[in-house]
Amino acid sequence: MMDKVALLKAVQAAQAGSWSESHQIAQDYSDATANWLHAVLHKIEGDEWNSKYWYARSAGHDYHDFDNVIEELNAIHESLL
Repeated sequence: MMDKVALLKAVQAAQAGSWSESHQIAQDYSDATANWLHAVLHKIEGDEWNSKYWYARSAGHDYHDFDNVIEELNAIHESLL
């Protein structure tokens, strides 16, 4: 089940550069938005295979949808509002 408050906190942590904090929160959830965030976090980490794994579970989002992870994090943030 998605917890919008927790996922917003995770997005904000990622935007602030706290990959570990964001990842800790994201991995506690398994809905499409959490999986999308999880995918972006692994993209930031540079783990393309793992990132694509999570994109496949994100309800239609793709590794190549965004060239800029900041813009993608902003899109995730907007989807949670």
